[in-house]
Amino acid sequence: MKIRIGTRKSKLALWQANFVAEQLKKHFPELEVELIKITTKGDKILDVPLAKVGGKGLFVKEIEEAMLRNEIDIAVHSLKDVPTYFPEGLGLVAITKREDPRDAFLSVKYSSLKELPEGAVVGTSSLRRKVQLKINRPDLQIKDLRGNVDTRIRKLEEGQYDAVILAYAGLKRLGLEDKVKQVFS
Repeated sequence: MKIRIGTRKSKLALWQANFVAEQLKKHFPELEVELIKITTKGDKILDVPLAKVGGKGLFVKEIEEAMLRNEIDIAVHSLKDVPTYFPEGLGLVAITKREDPRDAFLSVKYSSLKELPEGAVVGTSSLRRKVQLKINRPDLQIKDLRGNVDTRIRKLEEGQYDAVILAYAGLKRLGLEDKVKQVFS
């Protein structure tokens, strides 16, 4: 028996799809799994803040369409990317155990959010994180940060940001915990 898993091409998306494949093989050892890598609209538009791109399902629509065309059998997504409503014939059928839900602070020069000087530039793409930062540190400049985890870290290391806030779970999954200076609880 073979199953085709639709996934995005980023390292984190592939990690998640491979994790699901391993879980399926534990229950169905004879199962053959093929990962089908799909580029989404959200992957292509990197120069515009997510809130301004508009539309739901920026990171899932093309994968859903592939499933409706019978090009894949299942899709693996980060739950934050999944819209509330699904196209007819599709739905949410399984959720894996949640990884660490905390946010992580990364910086080349500073070891904590508290250490950042007034006016420091902090990157994140999450509206929730932006609001939390503005409440706790209204003196900071919060700027949009797009791209996969590697791209975001590269932008930090190139000096485009004084710090970035990323999901701790993604960093753990990619073995990048050593980049983390502070974890928010």
